[in-house]
Amino acid sequence: MPITLTRRAALGALALPALIGRAQAAPRTLRISHQFPASSGDAGDFRDRMCRRFAAQVGSRTEGELQFEIYPNGSLTKTFAQISGLRKGALDLALVPLTYAGGEIHEMNISFMPALVTSYAQGYNWRTSPVGRELVGLLEQRGIMLVSWMWQSGGMASRTQPLIEPADARGMKIRGGSREMDEMFKAAGASVSSMPSNEVYIGMSTGVMDAACTSSSSFLSFKLQETCKHLTTPGRRSFFFILEPIMVSKAVWDTLTRPQQEAMLAVGEEMVPFNLAGAQSDDSEMARVFAASGVAVHPMEDATVDRWQAVARGSAWKQYAEKTPLAAKMLKLAEEVPG
Repeated sequence: MPITLTRRAALGALALPALIGRAQAAPRTLRISHQFPASSGDAGDFRDRMCRRFAAQVGSRTEGELQFEIYPNGSLTKTFAQISGLRKGALDLALVPLTYAGGEIHEMNISFMPALVTSYAQGYNWRTSPVGRELVGLLEQRGIMLVSWMWQSGGMASRTQPLIEPADARGMKIRGGSREMDEMFKAAGASVSSMPSNEVYIGMSTGVMDAACTSSSSFLSFKLQETCKHLTTPGRRSFFFILEPIMVSKAVWDTLTRPQQEAMLAVGEEMVPFNLAGAQSDDSEMARVFAASGVAVHPMEDATVDRWQAVARGSAWKQYAEKTPLAAKMLKLAEEVPG
């Protein structure tokens, strides 16, 4: 006697193999690298907390199909090797200053171009602007997928005299943090020192440098208030904005299912308000912590930003644009982004 199924039962029977397949899918563990200190709960380095939040939410969104291990402090991959690791598929994911890609992909130096982005609003407007699409497309061509945008502001710490105006830089040895920042400081009369942010404490403590630029989160996490007498902080605007996104190796990305890719992109976009709030909170906390430690804190004024921008335009911007036609195009597009 033939068995007759109701419509509801028939639909359930059709869905059963898919449900069984999903239930039997083995979880996959991906590793996330970054160079910053580990956090605990709601305390500790904001960027580590950002990675943990991303991992937890993608894990939940994929119902455990994707799981993550976080490797802080450069414990998985050396700081400057993270970009090449992503490109080659040797590293799954990383939160890394995008300017570290500049040695391999010159155009990525625009992500830490002094005084090009002067506010958080302007930086996050890149996500929906032509310059952002160019940047994301170029990264994909070179083997990297950007999944969550995060901009950070920062400041300048100095061991002796204040470093506020371009004229103050003359004769000082400064860690700028990128080739373009270094070019701006050299144009202002400084000499420069190159090192990752997790080595700045030693450089400042030993007197290898007179001053250093880095993000607000790094000033806090690496306890740089112990190394300086003066700090210049972001005001309403700043010449210091650096893009530090969460990125995935395209070699890894291409092995994910479409729902897993969509989950990563959705979580990355939903995290933007969290990323912005965390960066802004660290700007305020940096000023508070340094002042409490007896460091003289100098908020940057709009007119000061304009003077630094004039120096950067004639040095870092010019040299960047002259390198490749695409760099010139991206610089022009970035200047058109409203802030």
